[in-house]
Amino acid sequence: MPERMSIDRGRRALLAAGAALIAGAALRLPAAMAQTKLRIGVIGSGHIGGTIGALWVKAGHSVMFSSRHPEELKDLVAGLGERAQAGSVEQAIAFGDVIFIAVPYKALPQVGQDYGAALKGKVVLDACNATQARDGDVTAEVARDGIGITSQKYLPGTRLVRAFNSLNYKIFEREANRADPKLAVPIAGDDPGAVEIAARLVRDAGFDPVVVGDLKDASRFQMGGPGFGQQVGAAELRQKLSLKP
Repeated sequence: MPERMSIDRGRRALLAAGAALIAGAALRLPAAMAQTKLRIGVIGSGHIGGTIGALWVKAGHSVMFSSRHPEELKDLVAGLGERAQAGSVEQAIAFGDVIFIAVPYKALPQVGQDYGAALKGKVVLDACNATQARDGDVTAEVARDGIGITSQKYLPGTRLVRAFNSLNYKIFEREANRADPKLAVPIAGDDPGAVEIAARLVRDAGFDPVVVGDLKDASRFQMGGPGFGQQVGAAELRQKLSLKP
């Protein structure tokens, strides 16, 4: 009996050590990502997707741009060098440690329906905006519930962060890596690790991240919100949104 009890204690100790090792690895993941270059899959490689994706390539990340017609992206990819490539949406999701979605908002429910299983567990940066003229009925849902909550509904199981939706792509293109104060980019998400990764990618693109809060707070910089369209530095944006310095 003492021998059996000793074996049981040994097994429990081994299991506890294994659990601690796994937990420690999970906690270190954002820190590890902060030290390495990432693989980023872009869904929707138009103005915003193409502009922000190109800035990440120039920062040393590997980016796969995708669309329903990836052959149309050859000029974009050719101009960015070996760290850029084009593929299907399925390929971009499989490729990316992080996914950047920049599609018309009315397409978001279909993206979730078609690729939800592949996106589950991924860090997803959502730059989509909802406009009545283009996106129709879903804009009423966004107005009622807030865009962060609505996006999470259509992309369930993702580690969602709202980012890069508050300004026109031409402004991002022109103001990236400007002299201090850097242009502020508001972000919001419920997953602290995902928010940390998003903040790193905002910096790598040449901007200054401002964490506004959880996904429910993303309404503060959706279209019509006080943080939307603000071409200011981080300190001024925090002041406009009554955030702590």
